[in-house]
Amino acid sequence: MAGLYPRAIGRTTMALALAVSLSALAGSAQAGTTGADVCELSEGELTVTDLPSGSSVIKCDAVGRIVTYDGTGLTVPEPGTAVSVDSLSTDGTNHGFTLEVASTGIVSYDLTSASVDLSTEGSDAADVLTNPARTAGDLSQEADGTDADASDSSTGAEVADADAAGSPGACSDGTYATKDQKEYGTYNWYIGDGGLPGGLSKSDALWTFYEALDNITESSNNCGYTDQVGAHQANFLDYTSYEADINTSSQCTSRDGLSTWDAGDLKDTVVATTCAWTWPTPGVKNDLREADTRFNTHDNDFTNKPTASCSNKYDIRSVGTHEAGHIFGLKDITGAHNNLTMFGSSIECSTRARTLGKGDVLGLRSIY
Repeated sequence: MAGLYPRAIGRTTMALALAVSLSALAGSAQAGTTGADVCELSEGELTVTDLPSGSSVIKCDAVGRIVTYDGTGLTVPEPGTAVSVDSLSTDGTNHGFTLEVASTGIVSYDLTSASVDLSTEGSDAADVLTNPARTAGDLSQEADGTDADASDSSTGAEVADADAAGSPGACSDGTYATKDQKEYGTYNWYIGDGGLPGGLSKSDALWTFYEALDNITESSNNCGYTDQVGAHQANFLDYTSYEADINTSSQCTSRDGLSTWDAGDLKDTVVATTCAWTWPTPGVKNDLREADTRFNTHDNDFTNKPTASCSNKYDIRSVGTHEAGHIFGLKDITGAHNNLTMFGSSIECSTRARTLGKGDVLGLRSIY
């Protein structure tokens, strides 16, 4: 019997050591950003490191929290939803990313500019958003914006659409990148009740935004490419008291169920921002649910008719066409590709981005 005591003591020692080890692991999970069963997030805005891929928004109670990356940010959506943010900059830098929450609550990111090679043979699903979220940071149904752009007083002939020197010509540059996103049905959109770029009236804004969207859906180009895109049409539904779900930091807030175009205050280095919400669809590109666009009239001036005397103003239709490209699944292109519509920086007083280049057309054809 005495010979058994050392074994009993040894087993007891091992059990105690294991208990201490498990206790330490549990403490580590609680103190860190995430753990297998416990997740505690710090207060305030989060980064993609605070809420890494593989985290659970359910265990971390992360739905509704802001996650930032590379100067942009977005609100974590409910499970079964992805959200992307794309900001058109004044300095040529690329700012945007996508956060996807699987139906199980698990987070994944797209932080790259590489093309997403997924089947496009999906179909449009009916939206069942019956109780849209309206967080404190949401701009829906807010008071009319005070950042309305001054009325455009441009006179004279409009500047010609010409290629920029130092980059391949628009019709020879086949560069493009696509998102995990597609409009399988019709993009139904609204105009918000805040200010509008260039001091446009609502009726003028309607046709200006329509033209920008049509430039994408009809593959408008000067390169001789026929419209083989097959992108479904964009359909204006109404004017609304809702506004784009984008805050003054160019971050996507919670979606309200309406795809809204408007103008207001964004980050001072941003010309316009587009936020898009999709439903993840395994094996095919995600199905677009809503996409909002906001022009930054707080820090920038816009014109609908750039002339030879134009100075320090952005062309509304060029910016709008670029943002419409994001809505229909195109990513920004950086580097020496200034002549493409999806070049990641807007050029003052230039109408070049109104017409698509080779890469823009090829990108849309790869999706549609």
